[in-house]
Amino acid sequence: MSRKNKESEHNLPTLADVATRAGVSTATVSRCLNSPGQVQQGTRDRVMAAVQDLGYSPNFGARALAARRTKTIGAIIPTMENAIFARAIQAFQEELHKSGVTLLVSSSSYRQDVEEDQIRTLVARGADGLLLIGHDRSPAIYQFLANRGVPVLICWAYDPSVARLSIGFDNRRAMAGLAAEVLALGHRNIGIISAEFEGNDRARARVSGVQDAMRAQGLDPTTADLIETPYSIENGANALREMMQNSPRPSAVICGNDVLAVGAVQMARALGLAVPGDVSITGFDDIELARVVDPPLTTVHVPHRDMGRQAARLLVDMVAGHPARDSVLLETNLCLRGTLGPPPGSVADS
Repeated sequence: MSRKNKESEHNLPTLADVATRAGVSTATVSRCLNSPGQVQQGTRDRVMAAVQDLGYSPNFGARALAARRTKTIGAIIPTMENAIFARAIQAFQEELHKSGVTLLVSSSSYRQDVEEDQIRTLVARGADGLLLIGHDRSPAIYQFLANRGVPVLICWAYDPSVARLSIGFDNRRAMAGLAAEVLALGHRNIGIISAEFEGNDRARARVSGVQDAMRAQGLDPTTADLIETPYSIENGANALREMMQNSPRPSAVICGNDVLAVGAVQMARALGLAVPGDVSITGFDDIELARVVDPPLTTVHVPHRDMGRQAARLLVDMVAGHPARDSVLLETNLCLRGTLGPPPGSVADS
């Protein structure tokens, strides 16, 4: 082991450092981490505050890991409640299996604090590398991973301005292409139903793509009716209902993903609106739901399985210490289906 690596390990916070910071014994710190129910709330709060401040991570398998890796890789996805991430993670796991690597999956519910806890737990349990969705997270957690030499690969996003290795697609450009198709049909009253922006660079990029397309047509992007909401069919439906109460109401609603879009289609029908006769609706991702909804959803096809397979191979190489390659840009393509048409009353519609 090099002197540099020795110094790096030496500088990592220890159990004793946490105990000193919290003013308790190392045994109490250990109980807080392993059996928190046995420790009084006040003491537990002090210990966990010290853990957070110092960036401490217990390594339960330190002796076993000294000579070999665990052959496990962790993936933290924002949600398991719908199929947005399912195909890519399935392909990711299949490819890892070929290398004899086991996948551990967690879901953060789009909460940064939950994701950070999961990152620390996976590292503590000896994960050799991590797959994370998007770039948005605190510099402190990236430093935590760098200090421990844990390779990280970002998925679902491609941003050449970020040095961090990633494999994904250009969310902004992809959504701009779809929005350009919507505008080319003559739509000018635009609604956008997006995931919440906080901690979600993909959502922000997709909305920026719609705004780019509007500017290219000489339109003011601030005139678009924008609603941020958590991803779910119900929330997509509620957002569409709210938009349809506005005047003028949008003739086209561009949704941040297919789940929100399907909810919007369902609500349009419940309101007695024809899709696309009265309102056009588009999605993003091209999950199976997009093809079975009636009418089939116009959306952006994302190469989920290819992304998962390539991500697995890349992360296995990173764990093995092979030189890092460049970030990988994957192409998307438009799926123009039955939910997109010209605005009501247009020449093309008559």
